[in-house]
This record gives sequence, structure tokens and C-alpha cells, in this order.
Amino acid sequence: MDGVQDTVAVALITSMSTLAAAGMTGVIGAWAARRQVTSHLTGAREERAEQRATERAQRRRDAYVGFLGACDQAYRSLDRTWRQESGAGHGETYQALRGLDEAYNIVLLEGPEEVAREAELVTASINGESREQRRLTGEAAAESDGVAPADVHGPQRRAAIEERATRRDSFVAAARAALEQTR
Repeated sequence: MDGVQDTVAVALITSMSTLAAAGMTGVIGAWAARRQVTSHLTGAREERAEQRATERAQRRRDAYVGFLGACDQAYRSLDRTWRQESGAGHGETYQALRGLDEAYNIVLLEGPEEVAREAELVTASINGESREQRRLTGEAAAESDGVAPADVHGPQRRAAIEERATRRDSFVAAARAALEQTR
């Protein structure tokens, strides 16, 4: 009988140690799986954040390029009016200014604030040049005898072109800085 008790005791000890080992393996496996899932979730969050930043940078870049294109259209229209080229006139300039305002609104939406502020200054400068051009060409129309407004108002035109370059360069610098920050 003592042999049976020893055998039962050994069997109990063996089964208890097997159960304990299985329990430990399960706990360690669950802990490792949790760490792995947490790591995957963290990686997925980081990847999604990077993807959102890339998409935002692309939207901003597209907005800035669109704004510069609208500025260029307005500049060309103003130049044609200064030179009195055929087909040029304040109606064409008005359409270009509307396109500029639409592009400016997109820059306002996409930001950041520094770039939107520079875009506002560019837009105000172009609108100011248009107003001044209408005023000057209206005054000079009766006196010009077919002379282009650029020839009559050369200093004002040169000042307007310098203002264009200054404002555009400030906008481009702010836009580049904003795009660099999103990288």
C-alpha cells in the first residue's frame, strides 16, 4: 500500500507540475501576444499619422501652386492692360482676380496661418495694382492718343512690378517653410 501511495503522490506531483507549466506557458504566451498586438497597433498609428501628414503636405502644395498660378494669370492680365494688347481689359482682369480670390480661399483653408497671411498680402497687392491701373488708365484715356498706359505711367508700373516680386517671394518663402515643417 505504501507503494500505491508513493505512486499516487508522484502522479499528483507530476500532474500538478504539468498543469503549472501549462498555466505559465499560457500566461507568457498571452503576455507576448499582447506586446505584439500593441506593437502592431503603435506601428499602424504611426504609419497612419505619417500618411495623413503626407496627404496634408500634398494638399497644401497643390493649394500653393494653384494660388501662384492664379497670381500669374492676374499678373499677365494686368500686363496686357498696361500694354493695351488686343483682348485685354478690365473685364479680363476682373475674371483673373476672381480666380485669384478662389485660390486664396483654398490657401486660407489649408493654412498654416503664416502662409495665409502672406497670401492675403499678395492678393491685396494685386487688387491694389488693379485699382490703381483702372484709375490711371481712366484718367489717361482722353490724353493718351493711343499711347500705351505703360508708356504714360512707367514709374507706377515699375513700382507695381517690384511690389509683385516682393510679395510673391515672401509668399513662396512662407510656403516652403510650411512644407518643410510637414516633412
